Amino acid sequence: MNKIKEIYQKLKENYMQLNPTFRETLETVVFVVVMVIIIRFFIGEIRWIPSASMHPTLIEGDRIVVERFSRFYKTPVRGDIMVFYPPFEKLSNSPWRVFSRLTGFFCKDVAYIKRVIGMPGDKFEIKTDKSGKSTVYINDKPLEENYIESPYYGKPCTSEMVCGPVIIPEHQYLMMGDNRGNSYDGRWWGFLPEERFIGRAVLLFWPINRIKTFKSSPNLK
Repeated sequence: MNKIKEIYQKLKENYMQLNPTFRETLETVVFVVVMVIIIRFFIGEIRWIPSASMHPTLIEGDRIVVERFSRFYKTPVRGDIMVFYPPFEKLSNSPWRVFSRLTGFFCKDVAYIKRVIGMPGDKFEIKTDKSGKSTVYINDKPLEENYIESPYYGKPCTSEMVCGPVIIPEHQYLMMGDNRGNSYDGRWWGFLPEERFIGRAVLLFWPINRIKTFKSSPNLK
């Protein structure tokens, strides 16, 4: 313990010998970084939409607010638009990569944005009629999805895709884009573990003419 105190005292003395202007700048930088980490980890962050997978709800260039606070007291519900790290992306736990995820500075980890369609314990299935129109069924009831781009998904389900019927495992979710014909989602890469969620989209704030908030829980017919 005495050795630790000695090291601390020595570091403190060396720090106080630094140029006062440099010390003030350093303290400001450290304060800003700490505040960014606190805000991004506990409150929320701003993201922009790079792809067409969530048309017409979100389009390329939209700016959204992603809140992170609710994850400390509840899990996502059906209809939530969530930002997450896809399950096939390996997340490094090196100090720099963890720091970049916490602050957003130079973060190279790929994040997706999709809608929660299937929840833990749900029976999930996609049924397609002769005309090519597809409908999602949850627990054998059709899901009312007035937010999707089109009920015609384009590529039909194959044996390699997750189209059901299947029971979604505990603590895992089935995520899908609103633009079903142009969305690389859970149909291809499977279920999303709960711990991969980053936060929930709550507000589209830019461009101004598209300002809106997002609702959860689409209805079962």
